[in-house]
Amino acid sequence: MNKTEKTIHEILKGLKDDSTILVGGFGLCGIPEVAIEAICRSGAKNLTVVSNNCGVDDWGLGLLLANKQIKKMISSYVGENKIFEQQLLSGQLEVELTPQGTLAERIRAGGAGIPAFYTATGVGTPVAEGKPVKVYEGKDYIEERAIVGDFTFVKAWKADKLGNLVYRKTARNFNPIMATAGKITIAEVEEIVEVGELNPDEIHTPAVFVQHVILGDSSKKRIEKRTTRTEGVAG
Repeated sequence: MNKTEKTIHEILKGLKDDSTILVGGFGLCGIPEVAIEAICRSGAKNLTVVSNNCGVDDWGLGLLLANKQIKKMISSYVGENKIFEQQLLSGQLEVELTPQGTLAERIRAGGAGIPAFYTATGVGTPVAEGKPVKVYEGKDYIEERAIVGDFTFVKAWKADKLGNLVYRKTARNFNPIMATAGKITIAEVEEIVEVGELNPDEIHTPAVFVQHVILGDSSKKRIEKRTTRTEGVAG
């Protein structure tokens, strides 16, 4: 089955208000830029977005914030986003801050069909408020619920036409686990190759988890901060 699509617009007709979407990436590394821009144009509102953080003011998921399409963020990091801060403090945005390892495991559990798990992370802190607690071998553990998205958007380096994915270096981050946890997973990639061209031992996400593949724009690669030093300055 050839899962490649010419555009993302037909796919996004199924994206409704109040949907839960999972978006891969870490900071601005490995984020599906083309998909995010398409979500902006779709006009879908009151979205619950699950992602490590929420981009910056004018790029990545920050575009959805600026467009006031996000109702709730489930993330582990607020980051360098002024709009995020303003909407949080004004009560326009609900935020569920989750320890990064716990967030990753909640997504992984969703992809594995595990409804919940117990962890010691967050015990005795605001993270534990309202969550069931169990004692194992004399130690408290809190219950964390798995996360499954109506849609998942990931960014990969290469895909074949079946939807097998390969990520490149740190852009791998949250993408592989998120690809497993969506009811519909859309992979935005830099290159699409023929079936058989990818080394099976190097495939990070098997095609069974991917419903659609779109070609992204490899020229759009930004960083959150650029630091430089004057040549020859010590220390």
